Amino acid sequence: MSTRLDPSNRQQPPGAADRRTWLGLAVLTLPVFLVSMDVSVLYLAIPSITDALAPSAAEQLWILDIYGFLIAGLLITMGNLGDRVGRRRILLAGAAVFGGASILAAFAPTAGILIAARALMGVGGATLMPSSLSLIANMFSDDRERGRAIGVWTAAFAGGAAVGPVIGGVLLHHFWWGSAFLINVPVLAALLVLGPRLIPEYKAPSAARFDVLGVVLSMAGILPVVYAVKTLASDGVDPGVIVIGLVGAALLVGFVVQQRHSAAPLLDLKLFRNAQYVGAITVALVGMMALGGMSYLTGVYLQSVMGHDVLAAAVAGLPMAVAVAVFSVGASRIASMVGMRTAFLGSIVLAAVGNFGLLALTTSSPIWVYLVFTSIAGIGYGIQFSLVSVVVVGAVPPERSGSASGISETSFELGNALGLALFGSLATLVFRGHRDGWSFGDTLGETLHRALEMGTQGDGLATAARQAYVEGMHAASLAIGIALTLLGIGLFFAMREPVTPAGAGAQTGTDEDAVAAPLPSTECTN
Repeated sequence: MSTRLDPSNRQQPPGAADRRTWLGLAVLTLPVFLVSMDVSVLYLAIPSITDALAPSAAEQLWILDIYGFLIAGLLITMGNLGDRVGRRRILLAGAAVFGGASILAAFAPTAGILIAARALMGVGGATLMPSSLSLIANMFSDDRERGRAIGVWTAAFAGGAAVGPVIGGVLLHHFWWGSAFLINVPVLAALLVLGPRLIPEYKAPSAARFDVLGVVLSMAGILPVVYAVKTLASDGVDPGVIVIGLVGAALLVGFVVQQRHSAAPLLDLKLFRNAQYVGAITVALVGMMALGGMSYLTGVYLQSVMGHDVLAAAVAGLPMAVAVAVFSVGASRIASMVGMRTAFLGSIVLAAVGNFGLLALTTSSPIWVYLVFTSIAGIGYGIQFSLVSVVVVGAVPPERSGSASGISETSFELGNALGLALFGSLATLVFRGHRDGWSFGDTLGETLHRALEMGTQGDGLATAARQAYVEGMHAASLAIGIALTLLGIGLFFAMREPVTPAGAGAQTGTDEDAVAAPLPSTECTN
């Protein structure tokens, strides 16, 4: 059955998506929304989980991190697997695993079972992102509509991250901690019911054997690197952890060498000869580093410096999330007006301006200062992340879009981890350096807790600690702004040749952008 044209609408242009296709896109946003929402909800639930299950310090760390580790390690593998066995099939299988694991997590009687459930959620979650994005490449054959659809997909991801704390705060206020996981079940049930009806199946015919050795090497390399980055960010420098990270890096080098000789590689190294693709992946990595670092630092600032509770801090983050969502949807239209290269560079400038603006924050700033500059940054992030996906999906033929999407999503995951490690560590270093005679804790939270125990005598300590944290946040914000500026300069040279957005060539008569070329047909069943 064709999913391209609506026979009842004779005025519909050839190749344009019909109503059923757009409804399919709405279904595809459901798992993306959940994956991005899940992490932020868990952070809110951890205190209640700790009270109920009494996990050890190590168990608590694994409850938080095992999900992200497995997602990062499996994204490339699952993207390739979807290309081979069917993207809808792997999407629905992953959704079933994610939903079942959510139920197990909600009713977990021990910390060990909760860790196992979170690991299964990571396995399921790793299928959802690359398969949903690669399906868009096939469902929308018109370049402009594909760009708009990717914008909606990106907006759903941003929306999940934004409303996750709000939804989590409401649930945890009225119900037990397991409700934070059960919220996934009805959404995934809708995906499992509607997906087979509205989402067409695509898979790339391939006679080559699946690259099992590549899977082993990729996971053996990515997992230690992500573990090392996250651990160094939370616990500081540790020689053993550094060794683990170096071993992972060495295995990744071995993975790249192995991929050069594989008959059916997981990683298409030819992609990295495409300057636009490399530029987009770099934007994903550095941009997510900037967003991850900024979100973490400002979250602590709103709660521990300004005194807002978790729910109020989450609500304060909504304007930036709305900016990300709105400009994600409009990114392809902006690119069609000013060109892909200019749109990328402009988005990076906006993100940098937003981070430089955080230097204006003090221990007593009005909330509107925070809202204005984070919203400016949100506009930049929304545009650049949407265009990253447009370039990545358009850089390969449809039969390889799953693996290409897996690479970009891995860059996002690694960027988030690096942002917390690098910029969070810089802020902590400056915070510690501003301690003038007081050393009651290595973090702001520990110091404020000590000040509270001291009563009125601790007021001066609390004030000094908050000021020291703001100084650390300023240093990190400055570093983030500089990193984005350097990214913009590099992108200016990487995209020296004019780059047109998807679909623009049809109107201008140019074909300068290889990533905007029409996609060849691929196997389609419904």
